Amino acid sequence: MSEAEALVLREPTPWGVRLVLNRPDKLNAISAGLRDALVKAIADSAADDRVRVIAIAGAGRAFCSGYDLAEEAPATAWAWREVLARDVEATLAVWSCPKPVIAQVHGYALAGGLELAMACDLVVASADARLGEPEIRFGSAPVTLLMPFLIGQKRTRELLLTGDLITAAEAERIGLVNRVVPAENLLDEALGLASRIASNSPFGITLTKRVLTANVDAGSLRNAVEVENRGQTLATRGKDFSESLGAFREKREPKFSGR
Repeated sequence: MSEAEALVLREPTPWGVRLVLNRPDKLNAISAGLRDALVKAIADSAADDRVRVIAIAGAGRAFCSGYDLAEEAPATAWAWREVLARDVEATLAVWSCPKPVIAQVHGYALAGGLELAMACDLVVASADARLGEPEIRFGSAPVTLLMPFLIGQKRTRELLLTGDLITAAEAERIGLVNRVVPAENLLDEALGLASRIASNSPFGITLTKRVLTANVDAGSLRNAVEVENRGQTLATRGKDFSESLGAFREKREPKFSGR
């Protein structure tokens, strides 16, 4: 196993792959190596026709504690800008992945770790999880790309300006995570959710995610509707659509091909 492979473990599942951030001694803080390994693992999974759904988890006591502050800081502002531009690549890789991604969150999901979870399509959290963007307490500023889309401006401003950590129950209440389960049920809940998604048409899954992602940047309701109409038109021309209608008429489970 190479160093990169050791930083992000790949566990095959019946519906795809489970990617495990593997720096447990650092609470899975995102180093340059882990970032690059995760970007590659996401790209490889997206290109693999056997993968329907991707899950991301953390080894040890936490999902991800954020970016690794122990790495040497660049000496100039421009060098810092380059580091930050590379760091956000992991978040963007997940956000733009054409296949659904589920975050399996336990322990801490902080700063860059929370941003990674927010970039996933769904977040399942254990009851003991703590989430937040504490950067402001260290004289820095948090990334504000995704949170306003998920929970709105007012709640986002409160979390970012205070740096407070919140419980999994509070995160569920405000819409930051989809569901909260006891720690001992976290894996089964995430795997069960992935299995239910994977039972649907691969083409429909990919198309739905692309439409949802594109409509974040649509700029207007009219543009969003246009994107959705194109997607629906494509979906109804595929073999999976005909198969689903036939299965419905024949009262059987559909056999999707992804076409």
